[in-house]
Amino acid sequence: MTRPPFDPASDADIAILSAQLGRPVRDVIGIAARCVCGAPTVVATAPRLTDGTPFPTLYYLSHPAATAALSYLEATQVMNEFTDLLANDSDVHERYGQAHEFYLADRESIAVVPEIEGISAGGMPVRVKCLHALAAHSLAAGPGVNPIGDLALERAHWSPTVCECLDYSGR
Repeated sequence: MTRPPFDPASDADIAILSAQLGRPVRDVIGIAARCVCGAPTVVATAPRLTDGTPFPTLYYLSHPAATAALSYLEATQVMNEFTDLLANDSDVHERYGQAHEFYLADRESIAVVPEIEGISAGGMPVRVKCLHALAAHSLAAGPGVNPIGDLALERAHWSPTVCECLDYSGR
């Protein structure tokens, strides 16, 4: 169940991503998820950056409204609840482990980087560390792949089905 290849990133996508992140993007290999309006929501980044740096975060949440919603959710201490769920629900634990394996397979289908072997994102497979990364994985892979990412998206005050994009045209 690997996700790549991704939608290619156009020049307009690169401009939007840079505006979303407030900095020039680097080593974009594609768009892993889009807003209903077509704007990038999750960017896929190369596992090894051009400067040689290993980069384990294949799926990076770029959409400002999604990022803000996940930041708010993290501030509510829901990660403690999700960590308890992970520890006490064998089904969630197993599916989260599978999500970790899918993430690794996706990244390794692009490049194998020995320095980050076995490292996925968001604390997978044993803890809940970053809801942004887990939600990005859920958005890229689709519902049902990452149970904690799915829960984070359900709880966030943001939906991938409702456009909250800024006008990235500079107007």
